[in-house]
Amino acid sequence: MSRHKYVILCPDGMADLPLSELGGKTPLEYAKTPNMDSVAARGVTGLIKTIPDGCLPGSDIGSMSILGYDPLNYYTGRSPLEAASMGVELGKDDVAFRLNLVNILEKDGKRYMNDYSGGHITTEEAKSIIETFQKELGSKKFHFYPGVSYRHLLVAEGIDINGLQTVAPHDIPDLQIDEYLPHGAASSPEILEIMRKAEKILENHDVNKKRVAAGKLPANSIWLWGQGYKPSMPTIKEAYGLSGSVISAVDLVKGIGKYAGLKVINVPGATGYLDTNYKGKVQYGMESLNNGDFVYIHVEAADEASHEGSIDKKLKAIEDFDNFITGGVLEGLKKFVEYTIMILPDHYNQVKLKKHTPEPVPFCSFSTRIKNADGKYGAVHYSETLAQNSGLFFDSGSSLFKAFLDSFKGFI
Repeated sequence: MSRHKYVILCPDGMADLPLSELGGKTPLEYAKTPNMDSVAARGVTGLIKTIPDGCLPGSDIGSMSILGYDPLNYYTGRSPLEAASMGVELGKDDVAFRLNLVNILEKDGKRYMNDYSGGHITTEEAKSIIETFQKELGSKKFHFYPGVSYRHLLVAEGIDINGLQTVAPHDIPDLQIDEYLPHGAASSPEILEIMRKAEKILENHDVNKKRVAAGKLPANSIWLWGQGYKPSMPTIKEAYGLSGSVISAVDLVKGIGKYAGLKVINVPGATGYLDTNYKGKVQYGMESLNNGDFVYIHVEAADEASHEGSIDKKLKAIEDFDNFITGGVLEGLKKFVEYTIMILPDHYNQVKLKKHTPEPVPFCSFSTRIKNADGKYGAVHYSETLAQNSGLFFDSGSSLFKAFLDSFKGFI
Protein backbone atom coordinates (compact mmCIF):
# COMPACT_ATOMS: atom_id res chain seq x y z
CA MET A 1 0.00 0.00 0.00
CA SER A 2 1.32 3.40 -0.95
CA ARG A 3 2.01 5.65 2.02
CA HIS A 4 1.19 8.74 -0.01
CA LYS A 5 -2.52 9.58 -0.33
CA TYR A 6 -4.21 11.32 -3.26
CA VAL A 7 -7.49 13.23 -3.00
CA ILE A 8 -9.49 15.00 -5.72
CA LEU A 9 -12.47 17.15 -4.71
CA CYS A 10 -14.92 18.12 -7.46
CA PRO A 11 -17.53 20.83 -6.83
CA ASP A 12 -19.55 20.11 -9.97
CA GLY A 13 -20.33 23.14 -12.14
CA MET A 14 -18.84 25.65 -9.70
CA ALA A 15 -16.93 27.73 -12.28
CA ASP A 16 -18.83 30.73 -13.64
CA LEU A 17 -18.49 34.20 -15.17
CA PRO A 18 -18.46 37.57 -13.34
CA LEU A 19 -21.94 38.74 -12.34
CA SER A 20 -23.14 42.30 -11.96
CA GLU A 21 -25.24 41.18 -8.98
CA LEU A 22 -21.98 40.26 -7.22
CA GLY A 23 -20.13 43.46 -8.05
CA GLY A 24 -18.42 42.01 -11.10
CA LYS A 25 -17.15 38.94 -9.26
CA THR A 26 -17.82 35.30 -10.04
CA PRO A 27 -19.71 33.28 -7.40
CA LEU A 28 -16.42 31.57 -6.49
CA GLU A 29 -14.68 34.93 -6.06
CA TYR A 30 -17.57 36.36 -4.04
CA ALA A 31 -18.13 33.38 -1.74
CA LYS A 32 -16.19 32.90 1.50
CA THR A 33 -13.83 29.98 0.76
CA PRO A 34 -10.95 30.06 3.29
CA ASN A 35 -10.16 26.36 2.95
CA MET A 36 -9.89 26.30 -0.85
CA ASP A 37 -7.97 29.58 -0.65
CA SER A 38 -5.44 27.96 1.69
CA VAL A 39 -4.83 25.15 -0.81
CA ALA A 40 -4.27 27.67 -3.62
CA ALA A 41 -1.97 29.82 -1.48
CA ARG A 42 0.21 26.91 -0.32
CA GLY A 43 0.37 25.08 -3.63
CA VAL A 44 -0.39 25.65 -7.30
CA THR A 45 -3.33 27.05 -9.20
CA GLY A 46 -4.02 27.10 -12.92
CA LEU A 47 -6.40 26.14 -15.70
CA ILE A 48 -7.29 22.76 -17.15
CA LYS A 49 -9.20 22.04 -20.37
CA THR A 50 -11.55 19.30 -19.19
CA ILE A 51 -13.78 19.48 -22.27
CA PRO A 52 -11.90 18.56 -25.46
CA ASP A 53 -12.85 20.32 -28.68
CA GLY A 54 -15.84 18.65 -30.27
CA CYS A 55 -17.23 17.31 -26.97
CA LEU A 56 -20.31 18.63 -25.22
CA PRO A 57 -19.63 20.12 -21.77
CA GLY A 58 -20.97 17.76 -19.14
CA SER A 59 -20.02 15.78 -16.05
CA ASP A 60 -19.44 12.68 -18.15
CA ILE A 61 -16.70 14.30 -20.23
CA GLY A 62 -15.45 16.45 -17.34
CA SER A 63 -15.10 13.70 -14.73
CA MET A 64 -13.56 11.32 -17.25
CA SER A 65 -10.92 13.98 -18.00
CA ILE A 66 -10.28 14.69 -14.32
CA LEU A 67 -9.58 11.00 -13.74
CA GLY A 68 -6.99 10.97 -16.51
CA TYR A 69 -8.98 9.47 -19.38
CA ASP A 70 -9.10 11.09 -22.82
CA PRO A 71 -12.81 11.27 -23.70
CA LEU A 72 -11.92 11.25 -27.40
CA ASN A 73 -10.58 7.72 -26.89
CA TYR A 74 -12.92 6.26 -24.28
CA TYR A 75 -16.25 8.09 -24.30
CA THR A 76 -19.16 6.26 -25.96
CA GLY A 77 -22.06 8.11 -24.33
CA ARG A 78 -23.28 9.21 -20.93
CA SER A 79 -25.87 6.57 -20.18
CA PRO A 80 -23.65 3.48 -20.37
CA LEU A 81 -21.67 4.99 -17.49
CA GLU A 82 -24.84 5.47 -15.48
CA ALA A 83 -25.88 1.91 -16.30
CA ALA A 84 -22.65 0.59 -14.79
CA SER A 85 -23.33 2.47 -11.57
CA MET A 86 -26.85 1.06 -11.39
CA GLY A 87 -25.54 -2.50 -11.85
CA VAL A 88 -27.13 -2.84 -15.29
CA GLU A 89 -24.93 -5.01 -17.50
CA LEU A 90 -25.12 -3.98 -21.16
CA GLY A 91 -24.85 -6.48 -23.98
CA LYS A 92 -22.93 -5.67 -27.15
CA ASP A 93 -26.14 -4.65 -28.98
CA ASP A 94 -27.69 -2.75 -26.08
CA VAL A 95 -28.09 1.01 -26.15
CA ALA A 96 -28.51 2.86 -22.86
CA PHE A 97 -30.47 6.12 -22.66
CA ARG A 98 -30.64 8.53 -19.76
CA LEU A 99 -34.29 9.03 -18.88
CA ASN A 100 -35.14 12.28 -17.12
CA LEU A 101 -38.50 12.83 -15.51
CA VAL A 102 -39.23 16.43 -16.55
CA ASN A 103 -41.94 19.05 -16.51
CA ILE A 104 -43.07 20.42 -19.87
CA LEU A 105 -45.04 23.66 -19.93
CA GLU A 106 -47.68 24.12 -22.65
CA LYS A 107 -48.38 27.72 -23.63
CA ASP A 108 -50.16 29.08 -26.70
CA GLY A 109 -49.99 25.69 -28.37
CA LYS A 110 -46.23 25.39 -27.87
CA ARG A 111 -44.27 23.20 -25.46
CA TYR A 112 -41.36 24.41 -23.32
CA MET A 113 -38.78 22.74 -21.05
CA ASN A 114 -40.01 24.08 -17.72
CA ASP A 115 -38.04 21.86 -15.31
CA TYR A 116 -35.42 19.27 -16.22
CA SER A 117 -35.86 17.54 -12.83
CA GLY A 118 -39.62 17.14 -12.63
CA GLY A 119 -39.71 19.50 -9.66
CA HIS A 120 -36.82 17.59 -8.04
CA ILE A 121 -39.07 14.59 -7.68
CA THR A 122 -38.12 12.25 -4.85
CA THR A 123 -36.49 8.88 -5.48
CA GLU A 124 -39.45 7.08 -3.90
CA GLU A 125 -41.99 8.88 -6.12
CA ALA A 126 -39.89 8.31 -9.22
CA LYS A 127 -39.46 4.60 -8.50
CA SER A 128 -43.23 4.17 -8.58
CA ILE A 129 -43.38 5.90 -11.96
CA ILE A 130 -40.55 3.88 -13.51
CA GLU A 131 -42.11 0.65 -12.27
CA THR A 132 -45.33 1.66 -14.04
CA PHE A 133 -43.37 2.34 -17.23
CA GLN A 134 -41.80 -1.11 -17.06
CA LYS A 135 -45.16 -2.75 -16.51
CA GLU A 136 -46.95 -0.90 -19.32
CA LEU A 137 -44.16 -0.10 -21.82
CA GLY A 138 -41.46 -2.64 -21.02
CA SER A 139 -40.73 -5.46 -23.44
CA LYS A 140 -37.91 -7.68 -24.66
CA LYS A 141 -36.68 -4.64 -26.59
CA PHE A 142 -37.17 -1.91 -23.97
CA HIS A 143 -36.37 -2.10 -20.28
CA PHE A 144 -36.79 0.69 -17.70
CA TYR A 145 -34.56 0.95 -14.61
CA PRO A 146 -35.17 3.30 -11.65
CA GLY A 147 -32.35 5.54 -10.46
CA VAL A 148 -32.15 8.52 -8.11
CA SER A 149 -34.60 11.45 -8.06
CA TYR A 150 -35.28 12.46 -11.69
CA ARG A 151 -32.38 10.42 -13.19
CA HIS A 152 -33.28 7.02 -14.66
CA LEU A 153 -32.35 4.56 -17.40
CA LEU A 154 -33.89 3.05 -20.51
CA VAL A 155 -32.06 0.20 -22.22
CA ALA A 156 -33.01 -0.62 -25.80
CA GLU A 157 -31.81 -3.77 -27.54
CA GLY A 158 -30.72 -3.70 -31.16
CA ILE A 159 -31.91 -0.26 -32.24
CA ASP A 160 -30.04 1.90 -34.74
CA ILE A 161 -28.66 5.08 -33.14
CA ASN A 162 -26.39 5.99 -36.03
CA GLY A 163 -26.86 9.71 -36.53
CA LEU A 164 -29.18 10.07 -33.54
CA GLN A 165 -29.05 13.57 -32.04
CA THR A 166 -30.26 14.28 -28.53
CA VAL A 167 -29.74 17.13 -26.09
CA ALA A 168 -29.62 17.30 -22.30
CA PRO A 169 -32.84 18.80 -20.89
CA HIS A 170 -30.86 21.00 -18.49
CA ASP A 171 -29.27 22.66 -21.54
CA ILE A 172 -32.61 23.92 -22.89
CA PRO A 173 -34.25 25.65 -19.92
CA ASP A 174 -37.40 27.59 -20.85
CA LEU A 175 -36.90 26.82 -24.55
CA GLN A 176 -39.44 25.39 -26.96
CA ILE A 177 -38.66 21.70 -27.21
CA ASP A 178 -39.66 20.79 -30.78
CA GLU A 179 -36.26 21.26 -32.43
CA TYR A 180 -34.47 19.49 -29.55
CA LEU A 181 -36.43 16.24 -29.58
CA PRO A 182 -34.46 13.09 -30.56
CA HIS A 183 -33.94 13.01 -34.32
CA GLY A 184 -31.60 11.95 -37.11
CA ALA A 185 -31.69 8.15 -36.87
CA ALA A 186 -33.84 5.34 -38.21
CA SER A 187 -34.94 4.66 -34.64
CA SER A 188 -36.03 8.27 -33.94
CA PRO A 189 -39.78 7.65 -34.53
CA GLU A 190 -39.71 4.66 -32.18
CA ILE A 191 -37.96 6.70 -29.48
CA LEU A 192 -40.44 9.55 -29.83
CA GLU A 193 -43.31 7.07 -29.56
CA ILE A 194 -41.95 5.81 -26.24
CA MET A 195 -41.84 9.40 -25.00
CA ARG A 196 -45.41 10.04 -26.17
CA LYS A 197 -46.74 6.91 -24.48
CA ALA A 198 -44.93 7.82 -21.27
CA GLU A 199 -46.67 11.21 -21.25
CA LYS A 200 -50.06 9.50 -21.46
CA ILE A 201 -49.19 7.37 -18.44
CA LEU A 202 -47.97 10.38 -16.47
CA GLU A 203 -51.16 12.35 -17.09
CA ASN A 204 -53.11 10.29 -14.57
CA HIS A 205 -50.39 8.72 -12.44
CA ASP A 206 -51.12 8.73 -8.70
CA VAL A 207 -47.73 10.27 -7.96
CA ASN A 208 -48.50 13.31 -10.08
CA LYS A 209 -52.00 13.66 -8.65
CA LYS A 210 -50.51 13.83 -5.15
CA ARG A 211 -47.79 16.27 -6.24
CA VAL A 212 -50.30 18.63 -7.82
CA ALA A 213 -52.54 18.42 -4.74
CA ALA A 214 -49.53 19.37 -2.61
CA GLY A 215 -48.73 22.36 -4.83
CA LYS A 216 -45.70 20.71 -6.45
CA LEU A 217 -44.73 20.45 -10.11
CA PRO A 218 -45.80 17.17 -11.70
CA ALA A 219 -43.35 15.07 -13.67
CA ASN A 220 -45.52 15.18 -16.78
CA SER A 221 -43.07 13.91 -19.41
CA ILE A 222 -39.83 12.01 -19.96
CA TRP A 223 -36.74 13.10 -21.86
CA LEU A 224 -34.41 10.56 -23.50
CA TRP A 225 -30.78 11.53 -24.19
CA GLY A 226 -27.12 10.60 -23.60
CA GLN A 227 -27.37 7.36 -25.58
CA GLY A 228 -24.43 5.02 -26.08
CA TYR A 229 -22.91 1.53 -26.06
CA LYS A 230 -20.78 -0.11 -23.38
CA PRO A 231 -17.26 1.46 -23.30
CA SER A 232 -13.90 -0.24 -22.83
CA MET A 233 -11.23 1.52 -20.75
CA PRO A 234 -8.26 0.51 -18.55
CA THR A 235 -8.60 0.79 -14.79
CA ILE A 236 -6.61 3.34 -12.80
CA LYS A 237 -4.85 0.38 -11.20
CA GLU A 238 -3.78 -0.87 -14.62
CA ALA A 239 -2.79 2.59 -15.87
CA TYR A 240 -1.22 4.09 -12.75
CA GLY A 241 -0.90 1.35 -10.12
CA LEU A 242 -3.36 3.04 -7.74
CA SER A 243 -6.26 1.60 -5.79
CA GLY A 244 -9.01 3.92 -4.72
CA SER A 245 -12.61 4.97 -4.32
CA VAL A 246 -15.22 7.33 -5.71
CA ILE A 247 -17.93 9.09 -3.69
CA SER A 248 -20.87 10.76 -5.43
CA ALA A 249 -24.65 10.85 -5.39
CA VAL A 250 -24.70 10.85 -9.19
CA ASP A 251 -24.92 7.56 -11.10
CA LEU A 252 -22.91 8.99 -13.97
CA VAL A 253 -19.87 9.69 -11.79
CA LYS A 254 -20.18 6.39 -9.96
CA GLY A 255 -20.32 4.61 -13.32
CA ILE A 256 -17.09 6.25 -14.46
CA GLY A 257 -15.59 5.11 -11.16
CA LYS A 258 -16.68 1.53 -11.81
CA TYR A 259 -15.12 1.45 -15.26
CA ALA A 260 -11.99 3.03 -13.74
CA GLY A 261 -11.81 0.14 -11.27
CA LEU A 262 -12.52 2.34 -8.25
CA LYS A 263 -14.60 1.22 -5.30
CA VAL A 264 -17.96 3.01 -5.37
CA ILE A 265 -18.90 4.16 -1.87
CA ASN A 266 -22.57 4.92 -1.33
CA VAL A 267 -22.97 7.45 1.47
CA PRO A 268 -26.31 7.53 3.30
CA GLY A 269 -28.06 10.85 2.73
CA ALA A 270 -26.04 11.79 -0.35
CA THR A 271 -28.64 13.46 -2.56
CA GLY A 272 -26.73 15.42 -5.21
CA TYR A 273 -28.37 18.61 -3.95
CA LEU A 274 -27.96 21.34 -1.32
CA ASP A 275 -29.21 19.00 1.40
CA THR A 276 -26.59 16.31 0.70
CA ASN A 277 -24.70 14.63 3.52
CA TYR A 278 -21.45 16.61 3.29
CA LYS A 279 -19.99 15.32 6.55
CA GLY A 280 -20.80 11.75 5.61
CA LYS A 281 -18.95 12.09 2.32
CA VAL A 282 -15.87 13.32 4.16
CA GLN A 283 -16.08 10.59 6.79
CA TYR A 284 -16.40 7.78 4.26
CA GLY A 285 -13.72 9.33 2.06
CA MET A 286 -11.16 9.57 4.83
CA GLU A 287 -11.92 6.04 5.99
CA SER A 288 -11.37 4.76 2.45
CA LEU A 289 -7.81 6.11 2.52
CA ASN A 290 -6.91 3.79 5.39
CA ASN A 291 -6.67 0.97 2.85
CA GLY A 292 -6.58 2.80 -0.47
CA ASP A 293 -4.32 5.28 -2.24
CA PHE A 294 -6.85 7.61 -3.82
CA VAL A 295 -10.35 9.04 -3.40
CA TYR A 296 -12.46 11.18 -5.73
CA ILE A 297 -15.21 13.10 -3.90
CA HIS A 298 -17.82 14.68 -6.16
CA VAL A 299 -20.56 17.08 -5.03
CA GLU A 300 -23.36 18.11 -7.39
CA ALA A 301 -24.96 20.98 -5.45
CA ALA A 302 -23.36 23.98 -7.24
CA ASP A 303 -24.30 22.51 -10.61
CA GLU A 304 -27.93 22.04 -9.58
CA ALA A 305 -28.07 25.62 -8.26
CA SER A 306 -26.75 26.92 -11.58
CA HIS A 307 -29.34 24.96 -13.55
CA GLU A 308 -31.98 26.61 -11.38
CA GLY A 309 -30.50 30.03 -12.15
CA SER A 310 -30.16 30.79 -8.43
CA ILE A 311 -27.15 32.91 -7.47
CA ASP A 312 -27.98 32.62 -3.77
CA LYS A 313 -28.16 28.83 -3.90
CA LYS A 314 -24.90 28.68 -5.86
CA LEU A 315 -23.14 30.81 -3.26
CA LYS A 316 -24.47 28.57 -0.50
CA ALA A 317 -23.37 25.44 -2.39
CA ILE A 318 -19.84 26.85 -2.81
CA GLU A 319 -19.51 27.93 0.81
CA ASP A 320 -20.91 24.63 2.11
CA PHE A 321 -18.46 22.75 -0.13
CA ASP A 322 -15.57 24.80 1.22
CA ASN A 323 -16.64 24.50 4.83
CA PHE A 324 -17.79 20.89 5.04
CA ILE A 325 -15.94 19.12 2.21
CA THR A 326 -12.64 20.97 1.79
CA GLY A 327 -12.36 21.91 5.46
CA GLY A 328 -13.33 18.42 6.59
CA VAL A 329 -10.93 16.70 4.20
CA LEU A 330 -8.00 18.95 5.16
CA GLU A 331 -8.65 18.12 8.81
CA GLY A 332 -8.95 14.40 8.05
CA LEU A 333 -5.72 14.36 6.03
CA LYS A 334 -3.71 15.46 9.07
CA LYS A 335 -3.48 11.84 10.21
CA PHE A 336 -1.58 10.90 7.05
CA VAL A 337 2.12 11.62 6.73
CA GLU A 338 2.03 12.53 3.06
CA TYR A 339 -0.76 13.54 0.73
CA THR A 340 -1.61 15.50 -2.39
CA ILE A 341 -5.00 17.21 -2.70
CA MET A 342 -6.51 18.82 -5.79
CA ILE A 343 -9.75 20.79 -6.15
CA LEU A 344 -11.50 21.57 -9.44
CA PRO A 345 -14.94 21.63 -11.04
CA ASP A 346 -15.59 19.37 -14.01
CA HIS A 347 -16.95 22.18 -16.20
CA TYR A 348 -18.43 25.66 -16.10
CA ASN A 349 -22.11 26.11 -15.38
CA GLN A 350 -23.17 29.68 -15.98
CA VAL A 351 -25.95 30.57 -13.58
CA LYS A 352 -27.24 33.22 -15.99
CA LEU A 353 -27.55 30.70 -18.83
CA LYS A 354 -28.57 27.81 -16.54
CA LYS A 355 -26.33 25.47 -18.53
CA HIS A 356 -22.84 24.05 -18.97
CA THR A 357 -20.19 25.77 -21.08
CA PRO A 358 -16.77 24.44 -22.19
CA GLU A 359 -14.23 27.00 -20.88
CA PRO A 360 -11.07 25.67 -19.15
CA VAL A 361 -11.76 25.38 -15.42
CA PRO A 362 -9.62 26.56 -12.48
CA PHE A 363 -7.82 24.03 -10.31
CA CYS A 364 -5.71 24.29 -7.17
CA SER A 365 -3.51 21.69 -5.54
CA PHE A 366 -1.24 21.26 -2.53
CA SER A 367 1.19 18.46 -1.67
CA THR A 368 3.16 17.63 1.46
CA ARG A 369 5.89 16.27 -0.80
CA ILE A 370 7.02 19.74 -1.76
CA LYS A 371 8.71 21.70 0.98
CA ASN A 372 9.45 25.42 0.96
CA ALA A 373 7.31 26.17 -2.08
CA ASP A 374 8.44 29.27 -3.99
CA GLY A 375 4.84 30.20 -4.79
CA LYS A 376 5.49 30.49 -8.52
CA TYR A 377 2.00 29.25 -9.39
CA GLY A 378 0.29 29.99 -6.09
CA ALA A 379 -2.52 32.48 -5.55
CA VAL A 380 -3.89 34.43 -2.61
CA HIS A 381 -7.22 32.75 -3.16
CA TYR A 382 -8.86 30.23 -5.46
CA SER A 383 -10.75 31.77 -8.37
CA GLU A 384 -11.19 31.65 -12.12
CA THR A 385 -9.33 34.94 -12.62
CA LEU A 386 -6.27 34.10 -10.51
CA ALA A 387 -6.08 30.62 -12.02
CA GLN A 388 -5.89 32.21 -15.45
CA ASN A 389 -3.39 34.81 -14.29
CA SER A 390 -1.04 32.15 -12.92
CA GLY A 391 -0.04 31.19 -16.45
CA LEU A 392 -0.21 27.47 -15.68
CA PHE A 393 -2.35 25.62 -18.23
CA PHE A 394 -2.96 21.95 -18.98
CA ASP A 395 -4.56 21.12 -22.31
CA SER A 396 -5.91 17.72 -21.27
CA GLY A 397 -7.11 15.83 -18.24
CA SER A 398 -4.52 13.12 -18.70
CA SER A 399 -1.65 15.62 -18.52
CA LEU A 400 -3.09 17.19 -15.37
CA PHE A 401 -3.71 13.81 -13.73
CA LYS A 402 -0.11 12.76 -14.32
CA ALA A 403 1.15 16.04 -12.84
CA PHE A 404 -1.18 15.52 -9.87
CA LEU A 405 0.18 12.01 -9.24
CA ASP A 406 3.68 13.49 -9.41
CA SER A 407 2.51 16.05 -6.80
CA PHE A 408 3.20 18.84 -9.32
CA LYS A 409 6.94 18.36 -8.99
CA GLY A 410 8.57 21.27 -10.78
CA PHE A 411 5.47 23.46 -10.42
CA ILE A 412 5.49 24.10 -6.67
